Amino acid sequence: MARVTLDNVTKRYDDVVAVDDMNVEIEDGEFICLVGPSGCGKSTTMETIAGLTKPTEGTITVGETDVTNLPPKDRGVSMVFQNIALFPHMDVYENVSFGLRLRKYDKDEIDRRVEQAAEIVQLEGMLDREPTELSGGQQQRVAIARAIVREPAVFLMDEPLANLDAKLRVHMRTELQRLHKQLDTTIIYVTHDQAEAMTMSDRIAVINAGELQQIAPPLTCYNEPANRFVAGFIGSPSMNFVEGELTETGLVTDHFDLEFDVDGLDLETGSEVTMGVRPEDIYPAATAESLSSSSAVIDATTDVLEPMGDEIFVYLSLEDSQTATMTTEEASSASNQLLMSVDPDSTIEEDERVSVVLDRSKIHLFETRSGDALVHGIEDVTTAARGEATDRRAHAEIDSGGRSE
Repeated sequence: MARVTLDNVTKRYDDVVAVDDMNVEIEDGEFICLVGPSGCGKSTTMETIAGLTKPTEGTITVGETDVTNLPPKDRGVSMVFQNIALFPHMDVYENVSFGLRLRKYDKDEIDRRVEQAAEIVQLEGMLDREPTELSGGQQQRVAIARAIVREPAVFLMDEPLANLDAKLRVHMRTELQRLHKQLDTTIIYVTHDQAEAMTMSDRIAVINAGELQQIAPPLTCYNEPANRFVAGFIGSPSMNFVEGELTETGLVTDHFDLEFDVDGLDLETGSEVTMGVRPEDIYPAATAESLSSSSAVIDATTDVLEPMGDEIFVYLSLEDSQTATMTTEEASSASNQLLMSVDPDSTIEEDERVSVVLDRSKIHLFETRSGDALVHGIEDVTTAARGEATDRRAHAEIDSGGRSE
């Protein structure tokens, strides 16, 4: 195991900045995912760690060693690529042992390491097979075993499951988690699939346009996103966003208002603020009794329903006129649309006028221009005010000797 530290790492290609001042510290034995959209710089970041690309600025440390200028073979890392890249003319044993044979390891040591790796990735009895005789998942296991036999301090995995079918990807995610527990080593994993990042990692490093947006445990990124980009990228379907203007009593949008205490936001009245709420935190008003704090009722019209088996995605139009059918991502980001998730036994239908409420404890506010998060969950000022009014009325009745009718 080894700690990996990126200190002000920057990579430029002429006038293009692929990685911009990256600062990350990965602990011994940690499983961390670098996640972000295509072209965001996550693979370039991994390549600088592997030594395949030299950073323009900054330093990279593995353990106590500055490896910034060391060749890949001397860094104590081993990499698994998206392209499995097995030698087709070699059997499994020869593929797995190839790196060890290049380094002139003793045959007994090679046999020991290959057999141990084969047991870890469950390839016993397959060492004499050709790659063409293996399934996609088995070929990926061979590539992982090839990395294991080097006994590296750090495993680097660049989207190793991207070329597998959906069912096999789910299975291999579980296998990689078991592998991490068994080897108890540091794993840095690159993916654009947030499901992989959420389910496998100890922490997620969310990257956009070469810049680190947030590094935190998966549920922290989900429940307390650092900015609007993280909020929109983490979670499927994406978070709904509605832009509005800050007033003395809350937020005013084109379609509904939210009341809350604005004193702690440190923003002037009239500032542009974006509200974010996830589909599962929007409820039909008739079924929202269990919410401890709900928004005022919002009137909408159902547009499209998408039954998913365990839930139904409901596209809500906040205008009287229907809009054209949108994709999940488009609907969740449109200012006149909300995407709501309901139970599969819901009787809601298309083109139906509905009333919905938002769970105020799950509403996020972002500064519109910078995208920075302002607050996660808004105080229910209205409910508090009602409670105070009720208490005052009760005390007044007691003091006057009156009774409630």
